[in-house]
This record gives sequence, structure tokens and C-alpha cells, in this order.
Amino acid sequence: MIGPMNKIRAQSAAFATIAALLLGSTALVAPQAAFAQAQSGVVQRIVVQGNERIEQGTVLSYLPIQPGETVDPQRLDLALKTLARTDLFADVKIELLGGDLIVRVVENPIINQVVFEGNSALKEDKLKDEVQIRPRGIFTRAKVQADVQRIIELYRRSGRISATVTPKVVELPQKRVDLVFEINEGPKSGVLGVNFLGNSEFSDNDLRDVIVTKESHWYKFLTSNDNYDPDRIEYDREQLRKHYRNRGYFDFRVVASVAELAADKNGFAITYTVDEGPQYKFGKITVDTELKKLDGALLAQIVPIRAGQLYEDERIEQATDALTFAAGAAGFAFVDVRPRYVPNRETNTVDVVFQVREGPRVYVDRIDIVGNTRTLDYVLRRELEVAEGDAYNRVLVDRSKNNIRRLGFFKDVTIEELPSGQPDRTALRVKVEEQPTGELSFSAGYSSVDQLVLDVGITERNFRGRGQNLRARVSVGSLRQQIDFAFTEPRFMGRDLRAGVDVYSYRYDLSDYAAYDTKSTGGNLRFGFPLTQNASMSVRYTLRQDEVSVADSLCAGGSVSQILCLQRGAYMTSLIGYGLRLDRRNDPIRPTRGWFADLNQDLAGFGGDVNYLKTEADGGWYWGFNKDFVFSATGSAGYIEGWGGDNVRINDRFYKGGSSFRGFETAGIGPRDISVDSNSMGAKLYAVGTLELTIPTLLPEQYGIKAALFSDFGTAGLLDDVDRQNSPGVFNANIRDDLSLRASAGVSIDWKSPMGPIRFDLSQILAKEDYDRTETFRFSTSTRF
Repeated sequence: MIGPMNKIRAQSAAFATIAALLLGSTALVAPQAAFAQAQSGVVQRIVVQGNERIEQGTVLSYLPIQPGETVDPQRLDLALKTLARTDLFADVKIELLGGDLIVRVVENPIINQVVFEGNSALKEDKLKDEVQIRPRGIFTRAKVQADVQRIIELYRRSGRISATVTPKVVELPQKRVDLVFEINEGPKSGVLGVNFLGNSEFSDNDLRDVIVTKESHWYKFLTSNDNYDPDRIEYDREQLRKHYRNRGYFDFRVVASVAELAADKNGFAITYTVDEGPQYKFGKITVDTELKKLDGALLAQIVPIRAGQLYEDERIEQATDALTFAAGAAGFAFVDVRPRYVPNRETNTVDVVFQVREGPRVYVDRIDIVGNTRTLDYVLRRELEVAEGDAYNRVLVDRSKNNIRRLGFFKDVTIEELPSGQPDRTALRVKVEEQPTGELSFSAGYSSVDQLVLDVGITERNFRGRGQNLRARVSVGSLRQQIDFAFTEPRFMGRDLRAGVDVYSYRYDLSDYAAYDTKSTGGNLRFGFPLTQNASMSVRYTLRQDEVSVADSLCAGGSVSQILCLQRGAYMTSLIGYGLRLDRRNDPIRPTRGWFADLNQDLAGFGGDVNYLKTEADGGWYWGFNKDFVFSATGSAGYIEGWGGDNVRINDRFYKGGSSFRGFETAGIGPRDISVDSNSMGAKLYAVGTLELTIPTLLPEQYGIKAALFSDFGTAGLLDDVDRQNSPGVFNANIRDDLSLRASAGVSIDWKSPMGPIRFDLSQILAKEDYDRTETFRFSTSTRF
């Protein structure tokens, strides 16, 4: 860096010469060189000379002397320094002649425009954002030199350490100048090699994967981490420390990090010298608390650390969060949890004492919401569990963040603490990033019988930024034709009550799967409300008319099951239902810990022509090993039974497959009449489970590609006896109804493409019945607006 610094000094001298020529011999004389005559006396009048653009009144307003006052050399010096600090003048002189105080000034010019020349690696907009000088601002040498350093630093961070910047000024009339930054970017300083010394437990390649800095190669044209950046080197040191400390190496340290410039100056070789030390395990874990209502022994039980486990810094952070959360849940909003380490180098263990103390009392002074360019403020504020003037409680702040994320309107949500004017006050800034909430979606599936299933729809989940869900959809596809309108108000009558109405008419054409189609027209009224922090309940009423159709020619010709033919007709269904939900996941959108459970029941028979009781339950459990590997186990089950002498009609039964059971096409599993085109009969009972593990794709995160391994397994079946018999007591051998295990496994790929999220499912069947219908590939996509 010696060469560039010398060049900067040379440029500074050249710059001073140019500016002096522009402004006259006294134009860039530093304000400290301006002087006040060492005189004393009474000021009778103040005369301002040399001002061209600046009004005399403006100069007098800055001058701390008034006519009639007595001045001495000290007051004159103070007045001179006051005018110099305004940055309005390149030179100031003050002298007392008789009773007149003469103030002679040389004005700094006004910047007309700022121009960058020679830049190609960095765009002009980025350079303009970096510099502080702006058009119509005051020109001073100090400001220009500061911006020169900013531009050089910007190039240094982009890997061009030999970049130079020469400022030039162009004189214009009326005390104006154009400021030109001439830039010589120089070559990009790459990273020729990354080496490690002192490492034995992890190879060089292992550690290269840990750090951000990468070696330069011709094929890495999409990355910017292969250039030399001293700030990134410091970040890499911290990444190495985290890597080792999370694997038991409590004493680990980076002894040195050296960057050596190659002889041909085309790049740097970076060497990290490390001291790994021995591997440690956790020793005794205790909690020491001064709060009388908190039992240290009880708190120690919730600490997710046990003696004998491998030492990890991340576990310490998790334990600190758990203790803070527990104290907050117990009513202690102000706690300070600090771990104290006691390493035992003879036994290679680390004892940890968590000290829980009462922290300083802090109250929420104000809450700012930023980034909501579309969603109205009150939609976010009503999700907050803290208000201005409340005691700061981290537990409630975390819950508020999850509440906002649960809305699904924002790509990212953060709640930051900002310093306030008082030590016992804090401000909260809720920062959100809007994401599209309207959705134009379609899906397609390719089956083993060469069937292509398409579906299209449109939805708006944040109508007019008020948090309301509005759906006016016309959905046309080979499987479903649907017209429906739905509206949901999340805070009905200003209360924590969700209310909604649905009106719809749709037709499911299941002729390729079950040899019939069904038409339904009706509506729903629904309400939902919370029971506890993690539990909610919903109630609903549905009134609809269903019509099952099978072509007369098919029934007359015997080409479809006669059981289906008996199901033809129109029926009115009137039902009431409820739902219960318990959600203990740590994140409502991308959970890595926790579980959830749902229970739904519908009772049909309050009027209408149909009587049945339908029960469905589903749940899931999540466990994240790290951000790349998250395991989940989810499942669902359902059962429907007629009452009052009614059997379950075919359109009220369960049909599983497609997106609900990958590897099988829609209605691909369950009872089937194999005598005529293997028509699906639907099931009264189903149970489906899924095991899934997200895996890294080894692609840059900006590509937005995620992958997961999955296995779906389950069964469906259990028809009424009347649907399995040709005559009383005589079962039809062509009706296959086996509650046997079906299973599939495969890989799912999610891609956040420019036209919207796309999902691909590739499946391999592990277990099936010979009459099941399978598919090996399925994809779905949606375009958001």
C-alpha cells in the first residue's frame, strides 16, 4: 500500500495547485491561516467585503459581535473561527480600523455537478451513493479529499487495491465549479491461494469451505468473494473461530492471517495460522440466580446442555435464549443472562455457570414501522404484543415477530432495538420487506397413463393493504372447473375474530379416475378465534347442493361400475363443523423446531338430504440439525361414517394421491372397481404420513433452489358393505378394497424462479397394489403479483 499512498499525496498536491489557480492565491488557504488584527476597541460599524453570492445579513448572523460592543484580540479570534467553521468561506480576515470592523471574505464556490470518469467496474450510481459531495453543495478541499478516500476504499473492498483517484475542478461563471473524479481502477486483485498452518483436525479443504474468501478461478465468474478484501479476512477469522468452537475446541485461536502480494502483483496468497488446542466437553452446568421467584435448579432443567456433551458455542447461545424466554414467561421482563466459563484443562471439560440477574428496567418509548410500502400500519400494529409505554419484554417481541411473519405478507421481518434519548427507554423498529400477495397459479402432473392435469387460479391475500383475503377465481382445468368468491376479515368488528364467507360453484371431472363427475353449488360462513397463545378454534356452517353424474350410455353398456350408477342424483348437504389447532413451532413459515396438531369435525344432517360425521386430524414435528438439514415428520388421517341409516356418498369420500401422496396420481390409491376401467370408489378411511429431510444443493443461495428427500406412506379404503356387494351377503370380487400399505420415496426440488416458485417431484414406488395408479413426475408452479 506504500505506492498508492505516495500517489495520493502527489494527487493532493496537484489538487491544491489546481484549486489555488481557480480561486486565486488565497482561495484554498486553510481557515487557520486567516487572521484577525491584534487590536482592541469599540465597534461602531461592521463592514463586510468580498461577498458575492452570500448576503451580508447571512455573514452578520454568524458573526458573534454586534455594533457598540468592545472587542479584543480574543473575541476577534473567536469570530474568525466561527466564520471559518461555516464552510462558506475559503479565507476570512477581520480587522478593526477606527470604529469600523472590516470582515473580508473569499467565498467557497458552489458545486455545479459531480462527474466520474474512468469507472467501469463500479457503476456511477454506486459511486454517487458513496460520496458526500452533492451538486449545489459547498466546495471545500477537505470534503473532496474525504470523498477521494471513500472512493478508494470502495474500490479496495471490491478487490482493486491499486485504484487511484485524481480530483479536478473546472471553473464556471458565478462562483461555480464542476468537480471531476478521474479514476484509474487498476487490475482486480484476486486470491491466488488460501493456505492454513497449524491445523491437524480439519484439512485445508475443510477449512476453505468454512471461510467466505475463495480462490480465484476462471469459472468463478459469478462470485465476488474471490478478490482480496482485508475486511473479509477479518470476517473469515471469526468464521474459523465459530467453526472450531462449535466442535469442542474451546481454546482455539487464529494466531495470524497474512496476505502476501505475488511478485507479478496479480493477486494475493493468504495464509491463516491457527492453534487448535484440545477438544473439550461440557462439565458441570449450573444456574445462579438472584431473583427469588426463580428457582435455579428448575431453570437448570430447561438448559439444553448436559454434562459430557461436546462443547459448542451455539448451545451456549441456545441456553441463554431459553433462560431469557423462561424468565420472561414467568413475568420478569428485565433479566440479564450471562454465561461464566470455568475450563478444566486437566480433564478437558468446561464448567458453565449461567448468571441470571435482574437487568436494567427498560420501557418501549416508540415503535416505528418501516418497509411496508403497501400494507397499512395498523395491520402490523395489531399483531404486536407490545405497545408504546409498555415494559420491554423480549418474549413478547419475539412473539410479535412471529405474528407478523404468520401473516404471509412479507419476505423478511426484523424487530430491532434503537437507542432512545433516555437510558431507561428504547425504541423498536419493525422492518419488513413486502412480497407479492397476489397469486396467479397453475399446476400440472404427468402420470403413468400419459395424463396431463392442469389447474389455474388467482388469489389476493392482502386486499388493498388491509390484511383482508379476497379470492375471485375462475379455475379451468382438465380436472376441475370452478367459480368461487371468498372474503376473509382477520379482525371482525375490531376484535381478534376472523370471519369469512365463501360462495362457489365447481365441477370435478373425475371420469378419468372414478368414472363420474360431480357438481357442487353452495356457500360457507366461518369464524375463527384464539383460545390461548398457541391454540385456536374455528366454527363453520356449510350449505351446498351436490350432483353426481354418470353418463347413461356408460351405465347401460356396463362400462362403469353399477355402484357408481346408483350414486347418481342431486342432494342437499347442510353441515356444521369446528376445528382445533395447537401450534408450537418456532417459526410459522419455515419451522426448524416444534410441532403442530389439527383436529376437524363436520356433522351433516341439520336439514338437507345427507347425514354423516367426518373427522380429520393432522400434525407434524420438526427438528433442524442446522440451517441446511431440517427433518420433519408429518401425517394426516380421516374417517367418515354415515348416520340415520345413510351410507357415505361417493363424492363425500376421501381421494388420495397427486400432491397428497406423491408417486400416485390423483385418486390413485384406495378402493377400486377393476371390472370396468378400474374406477376409483373413494375411501371412508385414510392415513398418510411423510418423512422429509431438506438437503443442501451446493448452489449459491441467490439461485433460490432448495431440495428435500421424502418418503410418503399410508393407506386408504374401508367401503360400506352395500358398496361391496352384488346382493345381500354376496361380495363383488371385482371391488378391491385392501387397507394395505402404500409407500413411495423420492426427491422434491423447489425453485424460486423469476416467474414464480416451481416445485418438481420425482418419485419411486416402494409398495402398492396392482390396481393402484402411479405417476413418476409432477410439477407445480405459481406466479405472484
